[in-house]
Amino acid sequence: IIIKSFASAAAFILVFTATVNLSPSTAFAMEQVPILGSLVRLVSFSNLTYQDDIYEADIDIPRIEGLEDVTLQNTLNQKYLEENTQLFNDFLVAIGDKKIDPSAFGLYTNYKVKTETEDIFVVESVKTEIAASGAESVHYDNIDLKNQIIISLPSLFTDDNYIDVISNYLNSYMQEHIKIEEGIMYFLEINGDVGGFDKIGAEQSFYITAESKLVIVFNEYAVAPGSMGIVEFTIPTDVLKDILVSDVYIK
Repeated sequence: IIIKSFASAAAFILVFTATVNLSPSTAFAMEQVPILGSLVRLVSFSNLTYQDDIYEADIDIPRIEGLEDVTLQNTLNQKYLEENTQLFNDFLVAIGDKKIDPSAFGLYTNYKVKTETEDIFVVESVKTEIAASGAESVHYDNIDLKNQIIISLPSLFTDDNYIDVISNYLNSYMQEHIKIEEGIMYFLEINGDVGGFDKIGAEQSFYITAESKLVIVFNEYAVAPGSMGIVEFTIPTDVLKDILVSDVYIK
């Protein structure tokens, strides 16, 4: 990876870990990574870091190993490499052009296995940006290990009616819990909140749990104050059963 430098005094470190056997400490760290049947695993492949007196970045680039479909595996690994490298390059350009508030800025990414069963392997990626305040965003890759495909949210349902079904449930849930749970607050359009939640996106972030439940996820500040962080909602299967394509994933 070649990154163009900019004219300023800065410390830049590129740490590249090619194999898990590079050092005893790295090997030990890899042993702690969740492994599915000693075949599919998520490893820390490389790390892009930057630090000076004002700015800091720590970008993890993971790598999936052990998928039967090598093309799928390579596609995911290439995506992780390209997305994170671009994120890091954009960060360097922004601080070089002084387009970032210098009060304090940090950029971080991290990855972990969210779900691992014989059938499902879910990779969670979280991006954290810290300036005057922090903001976290999340994405999930839900991998069907039997069919070696990425599961999308629309693929779970018979048609796009799932958007209204899930959205109606979430609106009711949020309104109810605002009333009964102290300290809980949601931004809802139905309550008159400008820019408040109305409907989920067609490709809303989600993951499937080890118990075969659907969890809908919102980035920090999307539907609630920043103090609540990334917000998750487990959708009862009874709400979804009439619109599911099958019970292969959601039960």
